[in-house]
Amino acid sequence: MGGNLHVLWQPYEVVIIVGAAIGAYIIANPKSILIKTGPALKKVFNGSKYQKEDFNELLSLMYTIFKISRSKGAFILEPHVEDPDESTIFQDYENFLQNSQARVFLLDYLRLIILGANNPHLIEDLMNEEIEVIHQEGAKVVGAMKNMADALPALGIVAAVLGIIKTMGSITEPPEVLGVLIGGALVGTFLGVFLSYGFVGPVAQSYKNIIEQEHKYIDCIKSGILAYLNGFSPVICVEFARKSLSNDMRPSFYEIEESVSKLKT
Repeated sequence: MGGNLHVLWQPYEVVIIVGAAIGAYIIANPKSILIKTGPALKKVFNGSKYQKEDFNELLSLMYTIFKISRSKGAFILEPHVEDPDESTIFQDYENFLQNSQARVFLLDYLRLIILGANNPHLIEDLMNEEIEVIHQEGAKVVGAMKNMADALPALGIVAAVLGIIKTMGSITEPPEVLGVLIGGALVGTFLGVFLSYGFVGPVAQSYKNIIEQEHKYIDCIKSGILAYLNGFSPVICVEFARKSLSNDMRPSFYEIEESVSKLKT
C-alpha cells in the first residue's frame, strides 16, 4: 500500500524478541524436549513421514503375520519376533523395519501373544496406556511451542518499551530522528504479535496435526492385534485395522486385496 518496508527491519528488536524467546524456551523445557524440537521443526517443513503406501504395507504385514499364526500357531513367530532383521516375514517390509517406534510396539505385543497373553481386554488396557504415553511425549513439544507463541507478544512489548526508553534519551533530537526511533520501538510490538500468531503458533498446530496423523499408524496396529485376539480371521483383522485410519490415508478394500494377493505363500 505504498509503505516503506525498510522501517520493519530493526535488528535490535529482532535480537531482543527472538533471543529472549529462545532463552526462555531453553530455560523452561527439559533436555528431552529440546532434543526433539529440531526434528519436530524439520517434520513441519517436510511433512509427515507416512504416506498411503506405508499403511498399505503395514496392513499387508499384519495379514501375513495373522495368517501364519492362525495356520501354524503363534509360537512359530518367535524367531521372527526375536530377530526381525533376518526374518523372512519382515524382510520384505523395509519401511516398517526402519520405523523404530512402531516396530517395538508390534513386536512387544506379538511377544506377549507368543507367551500366552491372549486376553483382549487386558491387552487393550495395556496398549491404551502405552499409546497415551506416546501421545503425551508428542504433546509436550507442541505445548512448549505454544508457550513460546503465547510469550512472544509480551516480549514484543518489552522490546518496544526498551525502544521508547532509548527514544526518550534522544528527546532533544529533531522530529525526523524521533520518528525513526519511535517507529523502531513500535516494530517490537508488531514483531512480537506477528511471530506469535503468524509463525510460531501455526508451526505448533501443524506439528500437532502431523503427530496425530502419525499416531494412527500405532492405532492401526492396535486395532489389528485386538481383532486377532478376539478370534477373527486374518482378512477381518486387517479390515478392522484399515477402518481405524483416516480417509486420506486409508487404502481401499480392493487395494489391500490386491496387495495381499501378491504376498508370498
